[in-house]
Amino acid sequence: MTSEGTVQGQEVIKCDSCQNPVSFFCRRCSVKLCHPCVQVHLRVSSQTGHHVVDFSSKDLDDSNFCISHPENKCSAYCKTCDQPICILCVSIKHRSHEISELNEKIEDLLKAITKENDRLQSSRPDLETLQKHTVKRLSSLSSFYQQKKNEVTTRGEEWHKQVDDYVKKLHQELDDLERESGTTLHKQKEEYDEMIVKLDEMNRKSTILQKSKNVLEMQKFKSLIEKQETTEECLQYTFPTFCAHQTDDKFLQNNFGHIESMQELKLSLSEKKCQREVSVLKLLEKPIVSFTIATGLLGENGDNNRLYDMAVVDSNKVWVGSSSNILQLFDLQGNLQHTLTIPYKGSYLCTYNGSVVFRDYHEKALKKISDDDSVVTMFTTGDWTPYGITGSASGDLLVCLRKDDQSKVVRYSSTGTVLQEIQYDSQCQPLYLGVWYIAENVNGDIVVTDFNYKKKQVIAVNRLGIFRYTYSEKESAFYPMGVVTNSFGHVIVTNFSCHKIHMLDRDGQFLRYIIPEGGIKYPRAVCRMENGEIIVGESVSCIAKGIKFFEWQDR
Repeated sequence: MTSEGTVQGQEVIKCDSCQNPVSFFCRRCSVKLCHPCVQVHLRVSSQTGHHVVDFSSKDLDDSNFCISHPENKCSAYCKTCDQPICILCVSIKHRSHEISELNEKIEDLLKAITKENDRLQSSRPDLETLQKHTVKRLSSLSSFYQQKKNEVTTRGEEWHKQVDDYVKKLHQELDDLERESGTTLHKQKEEYDEMIVKLDEMNRKSTILQKSKNVLEMQKFKSLIEKQETTEECLQYTFPTFCAHQTDDKFLQNNFGHIESMQELKLSLSEKKCQREVSVLKLLEKPIVSFTIATGLLGENGDNNRLYDMAVVDSNKVWVGSSSNILQLFDLQGNLQHTLTIPYKGSYLCTYNGSVVFRDYHEKALKKISDDDSVVTMFTTGDWTPYGITGSASGDLLVCLRKDDQSKVVRYSSTGTVLQEIQYDSQCQPLYLGVWYIAENVNGDIVVTDFNYKKKQVIAVNRLGIFRYTYSEKESAFYPMGVVTNSFGHVIVTNFSCHKIHMLDRDGQFLRYIIPEGGIKYPRAVCRMENGEIIVGESVSCIAKGIKFFEWQDR
C-alpha cells in the first residue's frame, strides 16, 4: 500500500515497494517506483512492454495502451468486448467482433460525460446559495441559542413571579382562615365552658341533696336534672390542608414549555422548469372590469359579513369564502351554482388537485371538499393555526402557520408530511411577523403577505427558503392582503386600506397599480384565471370583479 507523509506542508508520495520517495510510474502495471526499485521492477517482472515515465508526468500522456499488446497504442474499439484494442487485436483476437473507430467511442463517452457534468454543475448555484446561507446561520448560531435561553429564562422569571404572587395569595388565605378558625374555636370553647359550668352546678346541688331530708327540694331538683340532656355529639373543625400538585418533568413540559428538537427535512433541489410563454403581454393603460359577481353575502343592514378569499375551478367558476361558514360557487356570469356549509368561516381557500381546500381554524386542520360535497380532513397542523394556503408546482401544499407571536411557512405533502419549514433568515432571526396569504411564483419563490402592528410588507424567499426580498409602500398606509402570481412571474398584491392593487416583477420591484375604471374598494381576495386575468374580491361590498389589465401579443 502507498505510504504517504508531509514535508513542510507538502504531500510526500512514497514508493509502492519501499519507503523512498517516488520518482517513476509504470503505466503498464500502474505502480509507483523509486530510483532503486525501477531497475528491479524491469528486471524481475516477466511481463514485457513496460512504459515507465517520470512520476510528475504520469498524467500528461493519456494514450490508450493495449491490454493484450502493452507495447502498442490502441487505435480501435471492440464493441463486443467493450474495450479499446490495438491494430494487432483487430486481425487476431477480435477478428469476428464488432469493431469501431476509437475516436467514435471517445466522442460518445465525452458527450455522455459532458451531459452528466452539466447536470451536476446545474446544481452548483443552489449549493453555493445554501453554503452561504449555512455560513451565515453558523455565524449567528450562538446569538440564536442565547436568545432561546433568554426566552426560557424570561419564562422562568414569569413563573417565579407568578409563584411568588400565588404564595402570597395562599398566605393571605391562610391568614384569613386562621382568623376565621380562631373565632369559631373561641366560640366553641365558650360553649363548652358554659356546659361544664352547668354540669358542675348540677353536681354540687346533687352532692348537697345527698345529705338533705328535704323531699320537696329533691323533687324539684329531680325534675330539673332530668331535663338536662347529655352531649351525645359535638362539632369538630378540621384545619385547612395544602394540596400540592405534582411537578414532575411531564407537568413542566406540558405547562412551562419544552424544546422542539432540530429536525432533518429533505428538500429536493431539482426544479420543475416552467413552460415558456409563446406570447407576450401588453399592459393596458387603463384596466377594465370584464365581469362582476354580486355574492349577496351582505346582511340586511349591510354588515355582518365580509368576502375573504376565492379559488377558481373549472376555468369558469369560482368558490367564494367569507366571514360566515358558507362557501358559495358562482359562474362568471354571477349565477350561484352551489352552497356548502363548513365548520368555520371560509377565510382561506385554494384549489389543489382539482379540489377546493380550506382551513379549519378551530380544529387547526386543512380540509377539502370531495366530489360528493362532503368535507374530508386532509391533516392537522398541531399547535399551529393555519392561515393562507396554496398548491405548489411540485404537487405539495404551502401553508402559512401562526402560534402565539410566531409565524412560519410549511410545505406539506398531501398526507400532511412536513417537507420543509421556513421560519428564520440567514441570521437566525424570524422572517415573518404575522403571515396572512401566500402564493408560489414561476421561479419557485414563495411570496407571503405579512404584517402586524409593527410592520406591513410582502416577503419572498426562494424555493430553498432563503430570503429574496421584501416590498412595502412607505408613502401611504400599506395593508397587503391577498397575493397571486402569473405565468410571467408578476406578483399581484391587494392593498386593503388604500383601495389599490400592486403589480411587482419577480424581484419585488414595483411595476404599476392595477386600478380599473370605477376603482376598487377594500380589495382583499385575489385569484387568477387560466387566461391570465385576475378576480379581485371587495371585502366590504362582497362584490367580486374580473379585471383585465393586459392583452396578448404574439412574439
